[in-house]
Amino acid sequence: MRTQVGIVGAGPAGLMLSHLLAARGIDSVIVEARSRAEIEETIRAGVLEQGTVDLLTDTDVGSRVLTEGAKHDGIELRFGGSGHRIDFARLAGRSVWLYPQHEVLKDLIAARVKAGADIRFEASDVELRDVTTDPVIAFTDADGTPIELRCDVIAGCDGSAGISKHTIPDGERTDYFKAYPFGWFGILVEAPPSAPELIYAHSERGFALISTRTPEVQRMYFQCDPEANADDWSDEEIWAELQARVAGDGFRLTEGRIFQRGVIPMRSYVCHPMRYGNLFLAGDAAHTVPPTGAKGLNLAIADVVVLARAFEDYYAKGSVERLEHYSATASRRVWRAQHFSWWMTSMLHTPPDGEPFDYHRQLGELDLVTSSTAAATQLAQAYTGWPLEY
Repeated sequence: MRTQVGIVGAGPAGLMLSHLLAARGIDSVIVEARSRAEIEETIRAGVLEQGTVDLLTDTDVGSRVLTEGAKHDGIELRFGGSGHRIDFARLAGRSVWLYPQHEVLKDLIAARVKAGADIRFEASDVELRDVTTDPVIAFTDADGTPIELRCDVIAGCDGSAGISKHTIPDGERTDYFKAYPFGWFGILVEAPPSAPELIYAHSERGFALISTRTPEVQRMYFQCDPEANADDWSDEEIWAELQARVAGDGFRLTEGRIFQRGVIPMRSYVCHPMRYGNLFLAGDAAHTVPPTGAKGLNLAIADVVVLARAFEDYYAKGSVERLEHYSATASRRVWRAQHFSWWMTSMLHTPPDGEPFDYHRQLGELDLVTSSTAAATQLAQAYTGWPLEY
């Protein structure tokens, strides 16, 4: 087999890249280890930046985002027993949409299948060869047939646990990694929304996030030990902890039946460079962020916008300039998002070994963000996303 762009991974980065390339007349094949059903049924939260939603709608895969997603024009920061709204629309002229990641993937898969795209689900024994010369993606197809897919270039979009980044030799790759000393205890609950917008709560007991999934299902988190066992907590203990962390000015969460629970770690990672020979990394294969800043999926989309333009210049004009600058161009936004995610995390979470000074410093920072137009604007601009140039 032969194609122009071989794509490893059918996540947000791989599917959107294939979608963008097709609009430019560039052929691609996607090789994916999971089944279509597994991808579409793995429930993942999603906060979409303005630019991500604009891209989806402008490329004809955003109709459900607009009809089934929830547009939010702000968030609430709760601290000191009261809530303070950050008005995105007023401060930045932009918004975010709550629309789960697996729904984005359903939309993209449906669009690619309808267009006749070649997506090899349930591939096994995937291996990347000769990425600095004549790239090959070797794999075993779902029916057991061994395949060698020869490509001009390879886009590694196979996530943080994938093989793409490890194809870059250790001596050519620098891994920047940070593990935070806390995790998030997350629940899904059958209940109506407790608030019209997301709540980011700071308290002496630790951080809490009150989010929403649908009008009937809510998503909530609270800061915990990263080694905690979710099954050690009773429903009553979970609700008591969440209520304590958002308490103040008469506010209470609407409780309901908890039907899913789990603990997720908080980590940051960046692979440098994001290019090695004819291999280009995008999405979680190149970087991960803690979920506090809601940047993961959006960074994946931003990567492939840059990469699609670079491939377009290469095939339409024979120019390699954008390809040569891909890593530097994409990394600029990646590190900006890493800073924002770290900042939100450090401002809202209680350090396990923190002192009273740390707690009061955070209160001072939160007071600044919610009372200064300049500081609030910076948060609003970063949260809703810097513009995508597509």
